[in-house]
Parts: sequence; C-alpha cells; structure tokens
Amino acid sequence: MRTKLAILVAGLCLVSSSGALLAHHSFSSEYDAAKTFKINGVVSKVEWTNPHVRFYVDVTEADGKVTMWNMEVASPSALARNGWSSRTLKVGDKITVEGYSGKVVTTRGAARTVLVADGRSLFAGAADDPDSAPAEVRQ
Repeated sequence: MRTKLAILVAGLCLVSSSGALLAHHSFSSEYDAAKTFKINGVVSKVEWTNPHVRFYVDVTEADGKVTMWNMEVASPSALARNGWSSRTLKVGDKITVEGYSGKVVTTRGAARTVLVADGRSLFAGAADDPDSAPAEVRQ
C-alpha cells in the first residue's frame, strides 16, 4: 500500500511540474536576432520573477500616441551577477533599451542593454542571447 501511494505521489509531482518545464522557451522561438530595436521611454511596471525578469516601457511615438513595450531580460540571479537588483528599475524611470524584436508581437522584445538615467549601461541579456555567445558559436 505504501509503495502504491509513493508511486502515485511521485507521478503527481512529475505531472504538475511538467508545465513549468514546457513553459520555458528558447530565444529563437520568440525573438528575431536579425531585427534589433532601440527605444526611449518610461518604466511603467517591473516584474522581478523567475524564469525571466520582465519590465514594461511606455514609449511616446512621434504622433503622441503612447505604446507599451514588454521587455524580457535574464533571470534574477543572472541580472544580479551583472550588477542589477530588484530596485535597479523603478516605475517612472526614463530609460533607453536596445534589444531584439519579437517575431509575432513587435512591441515585445528581448532587452540586450538598458541605459538608466544616471548614465549606467547595464547588460540585460540571457545566456541564450545570440550576442553573448563566443564569436565562433555565433558564426
């Protein structure tokens, strides 16, 4: 009886965790390394969560229309190794973001660098960022 219960519990654990495993994606499935962007805007929201940190930038277009961009960056631990903290970006901060455009949603991007108001340029890329790989791998 205990063996059956242990097998049942183990099976339920595997099934319930499979969604998180499948949710993670490769860079090339969502972003186009050949399409880059550079935007200036104001941070409207920051989500410091795993597996990737996200932040949102309100960009005012030439016609005055405000467009919200959804930016994905590396994991919290990878960002911390690059000098970030959960307080690096705050709502209302004026920033410049360079990165790679989304394949489907053009206002979604994988941020590569973020220039903050005090002049610091922070690397935001993940390990699967095409420009973070050694040159021989990028060829």
